[in-house]
Amino acid sequence: MTTRSRADAPTRHPRHERRGEPRLPGVAATLVAITLYLALPQRLLIAPRFVLPALELLLLIPLLAFNPKRLTRQTRTSRALSLTLVLVVAGSNLAALGLLVRDLVSPGVDDGTSLLLAALQVWLTNVIVFGLAFWELDRGGPVSRTQVAREDLPLADFRFSQDENHDAVQEVADGASVTADWVPTLVDYLYVSVTNSTAFSPTDTMPLSSRAKLLMTVESVSALITSLLVVARAVSALH
Repeated sequence: MTTRSRADAPTRHPRHERRGEPRLPGVAATLVAITLYLALPQRLLIAPRFVLPALELLLLIPLLAFNPKRLTRQTRTSRALSLTLVLVVAGSNLAALGLLVRDLVSPGVDDGTSLLLAALQVWLTNVIVFGLAFWELDRGGPVSRTQVAREDLPLADFRFSQDENHDAVQEVADGASVTADWVPTLVDYLYVSVTNSTAFSPTDTMPLSSRAKLLMTVESVSALITSLLVVARAVSALH
């Protein structure tokens, strides 16, 4: 039985020569979050239904025009627009969560079915928006992670398992950050967001920076509140 040495592994391009992360997943995730917000009951909205989604689309369009296919370029303006977009989506969803909490604990509200459905929408949006936030912030964002040499990257906000696999068995080590020059993509950050929202704590990816810990705390608490209130509402409906 032959074994493949690391020297025989396929040659990989340095990250600063890569084409960048595809634009489509980020756009799709944002559009799903906007759609979920549009589907919320009116009483959970802090503004007329189409105001915030229109603002989010206005922020998204120039970002799409600047990097239509792959994320390879970045300016201070595009960076500010990206972060503002995530902040607007997150703010609107957290506001919806606050209004949802108010309605779920109000004894006079009878439309429990729509509220439970709204809770699911808020939870899903929470997963998406925090995944986008992690994606935008970690190591300078998606453009920085692929276009900047590793030694010039900002400090990491998260420690993925690939960052520690260089001394594992060969088939695992070949995909490690050191060996393969691996960098996380949006899917990795959405996975972090899902596990944080379901376990209410980090799982296999650890937050390193204070801002990462703060974001994961806010997400965990939001998900916990949503889950507890939904369970409480369901129990009360049985009596």
